Amino acid sequence: MANRLQRGLRATFLGIAVNTILGIGKFLAGFFGHSHALIADATESFADIFNSLIVWRGIVVAAAPADEDHPYGHGKAEPLAAAFGAVMLVVAAVWIIAKAGFDLYQWTHGVYRAKPLWFTLVVLGVVVFVKEGLFRFVAREGADTDNAAVKTDAWHHRSDAITSVAAAIGIAIALAGGPKCVCADDVAAIFAALIIGWNGWLLLRPALGELMDQAADPAVIEQIRQIASGTDGVANVEKCFVRKSGHLLFVEMHIEVDPQMTVLRSHEIAHLVKDQIRDTMPAVSDVLVHIEPLKIPAPRNQKN
Repeated sequence: MANRLQRGLRATFLGIAVNTILGIGKFLAGFFGHSHALIADATESFADIFNSLIVWRGIVVAAAPADEDHPYGHGKAEPLAAAFGAVMLVVAAVWIIAKAGFDLYQWTHGVYRAKPLWFTLVVLGVVVFVKEGLFRFVAREGADTDNAAVKTDAWHHRSDAITSVAAAIGIAIALAGGPKCVCADDVAAIFAALIIGWNGWLLLRPALGELMDQAADPAVIEQIRQIASGTDGVANVEKCFVRKSGHLLFVEMHIEVDPQMTVLRSHEIAHLVKDQIRDTMPAVSDVLVHIEPLKIPAPRNQKN
């Protein structure tokens, strides 16, 4: 748990530091290099800093142990932070589309802004290289720790790289074609925003599913059923419900045992099932086992 917390916080704090440096650099380059795309890109980096702060708090709260008010722990803080980050991606995409659309409207009415300067392409090249590398690192940390909030934070870094690539294409066309081709920057920004918005939606769905106690992966449920079924004394697994909270799993199951079995023995079997599942699958935090008598089908009526 401690290592998972440290890795998640390390990835988040690294993202905050990088976004701060790149955000300031992009804003200054955009201001002095006459690039609206770079200024918009810088604004997104500053928004990413705010998102990373939310992720940081989500990781810290989720790592807190269970208490009297939260007997199931605080794991829901992770998907809550992930959902917030995904919404931020969608909002960023809408903002980019609105800004680029307004610039396109002005362009159609003959309002041409100054074309960007050449050094803005150099800045964007550095941004793409750094942000893609940061995405790969943070995404790997999120996957290894099964942290939805960190995974979403990683996509904020890739969305920044995508918008930077779009801005670079637009700036290159504007430099080659003059002020009348500046609109290429806006068209590329809209295309990038659509990609960002779509990925935001893809990240939002699993986060909402976890918050709504959506069933866990069928393969995970089947593995748990197999472990329980193979336990000595278990005649059948009637029901098995698994929900995810952060990186932890909570299991509720009904198992059938011999109807003539003593209460003491059935109690021992329930604990054995719980211990074997938790020993085999460390992500399982708790297993609630309900004992039921084995249902023996009634004999069919035979004709004389």
